[in-house]
Amino acid sequence: MIKALLASCALGALGAAAIQPAPAFAIVQEAAAPLSYPETATVDHVDTYRSATRGEVEVADPYRWLETDVRVSDDVAGWVAAQNEVTDAYLATLPGREMIAERLRELWNYERYGTPQKKEGLYFFSRNDGLQDQSDFRVQEGLDGESRVLLDPNEWSEDGTIALAGTNPSPDGRLVAYMIQDGGSDWRTIRVVDTETGETLDDEIEWVKFSGLSWAKDGSGFYYSRFPQPAPGEEFTALNNDQEIRFHRLGTSQDEDVLIQADPERPEVRWTGSVSDDGDWLVIRSATGTDGNGVRVLDLTDEDAEPVEIFEGFANNHSYVGNDGSTFLFLTDLDAPNRRLVSVDVNDPGALTDVIAQDERFPIRAASHIGGHLIVETFEDVQSVVRVYTLEGEHVRDVELPGIGTVSGFRGEPDDAETFFTYTSFDTPGTVYRYDVETGETEVFREPELTFDPEDYTVSQVFYESTGGVQVPMFIVHRADIEPDGEQPTLLFGYGGFNISMNPAFDVRRLQWMEMGGVFALANLRGGSEYGRDWHDGGRLENKQNVFDDFINAAEHLIETGWTSPDNLAIEGRSNGGLLIGAVANQRPELFAAGLPTVGVMDMLRFAEFTAGRGWIDDYGDPQDPEMFDVIEAYSPLHNIADGEEYPALMTLTGDTDDRVVPSHSFKYTAAMQAADVGDAPQIIRIETRAGHGAGTPVSMLIRETADKWAFIAHHTGLDLSDED
Repeated sequence: MIKALLASCALGALGAAAIQPAPAFAIVQEAAAPLSYPETATVDHVDTYRSATRGEVEVADPYRWLETDVRVSDDVAGWVAAQNEVTDAYLATLPGREMIAERLRELWNYERYGTPQKKEGLYFFSRNDGLQDQSDFRVQEGLDGESRVLLDPNEWSEDGTIALAGTNPSPDGRLVAYMIQDGGSDWRTIRVVDTETGETLDDEIEWVKFSGLSWAKDGSGFYYSRFPQPAPGEEFTALNNDQEIRFHRLGTSQDEDVLIQADPERPEVRWTGSVSDDGDWLVIRSATGTDGNGVRVLDLTDEDAEPVEIFEGFANNHSYVGNDGSTFLFLTDLDAPNRRLVSVDVNDPGALTDVIAQDERFPIRAASHIGGHLIVETFEDVQSVVRVYTLEGEHVRDVELPGIGTVSGFRGEPDDAETFFTYTSFDTPGTVYRYDVETGETEVFREPELTFDPEDYTVSQVFYESTGGVQVPMFIVHRADIEPDGEQPTLLFGYGGFNISMNPAFDVRRLQWMEMGGVFALANLRGGSEYGRDWHDGGRLENKQNVFDDFINAAEHLIETGWTSPDNLAIEGRSNGGLLIGAVANQRPELFAAGLPTVGVMDMLRFAEFTAGRGWIDDYGDPQDPEMFDVIEAYSPLHNIADGEEYPALMTLTGDTDDRVVPSHSFKYTAAMQAADVGDAPQIIRIETRAGHGAGTPVSMLIRETADKWAFIAHHTGLDLSDED
């Protein structure tokens, strides 16, 4: 039973007039409800928006006080503690929870490696022995040498929540600049370690976020992006404005770092810089959001040089691939929604020449310039296909892959004879391969010893029809002995946004769900990049409802084809996918038995007010725009809870220190769900402490979270774990 907190707990921050008479966190026992929730205090706050069809619209925000950072508000911290007490007590009643955690530790206990990066005969890569909270970072001399630990973040904190968030060796491999992430925050601290001695240099760079890390050609220092130091108490909630590119010279104070690029007149513009392959140019990328960027290049060999603009504005997406002197290679979706590889000379930036034209069906996903060749990855029906070309764009060969899956890597220098890539699929953990660019030979560099047999699982891909007659792909994965019977407990996952594709990739947590007898389905919704820019545009702005329709139609397809039923179907999504789960639960509550909206964007009228949120206007639109207000308000999870409808069981998940999608989204949504008449199914929230948006989360924390998630949806989808304790 939760201890009732006094109303004065909230009064200190909110003021007596704003608080309703009930105690801020008193227990409310509904006669028909199996759970008692903390009653959340409300405030009399109303915002006014402009609608294109209704004029001025007043929108109440009774839980505005939950937007205060938990680190500076005792009231919010008390609410978090009260909610977690309810959730912990409920989860403790569910069968199979300890079994799940125990088995997951066994499945997770396999060796994992990152894709190597080579510098002057030294190979740098990450490695996890299995159950380490954080992967360490290693260096190895020669392909056959013994690796040694250079950085071990497991030694940085007792709870494993301080993570290594990025590394970049200097051109000669003598030093490694690396980023530190604390408690899941997007903020990074940059340090430098000596490769030979393992000693950390005195250099320390702070207030870094959404930054690259790129060394000068001579190793004298590196380029990075930073924001001004926020006001005290606003470090994790304030909007991120006035980003700058600076150059840090080793051995100097951060205060002395040279300003390379900023735009005080446009504080919303973000800037990142990377040094070209030959070290003579700085490629500067500018963006105001998540879709579209400008590109300019700066001649680093000329102290008086000014940046030359190659791609202006933010209407299209462009990424640097390589260069030969003043001739640059870029991937671009300019006049090519599936992307093309073009060359352009800095001296004539308006003239683009196709090297590899766009494919009419499938998008180019990535390209690199290695060993005098171009290595190009195409996504063909959500599967990686990799081809090698000459620098003139002539096809040389395809890279043979182990199966239907996803690759990453292919980094290196233009004169490297070798490169590395990692291959993964739903039933195959990441295996690292060495690829000889000249001969096309592929060999295993690191391969995990599996704790399961991939032959025990079946992977299939189906296509189903959605709004507008569009065919949407979906993967269905399950134990080989599982067949459709109309009642299979099934977990459907989706995302659908920000030009991000959902790929066939291994996740040991999903493997365990399937091992227990559950079916896993991944729908490749519009809004992602699976089929290029048109696919993305089909699921954003005024087309956002297509994403929800695609997901709902995926669920109905699973039911119609005999896999499952509404009583056996759970749904999950993270971040933008958390928004997805909240939206479809509102629109079709009868279609699902349970849901896991995780770190979701639930208050669609307020997302642009915090940290990086303003950049999401590219995908969502601006709530202050009357036309987009009508679109956004119509699906915002917080504002469309269907009072009087029977809802599925929902466990909302967030981290109390998430400064990407601030946790108040989930806090306010849960408070509103608990206050509404949505039936007897539990509406609970699981709030992890010292956890952010997901990156850097320690393995032990992920295991606990997964045990809670699978026990919750197993209970509500009929997956019997009662004999497994």
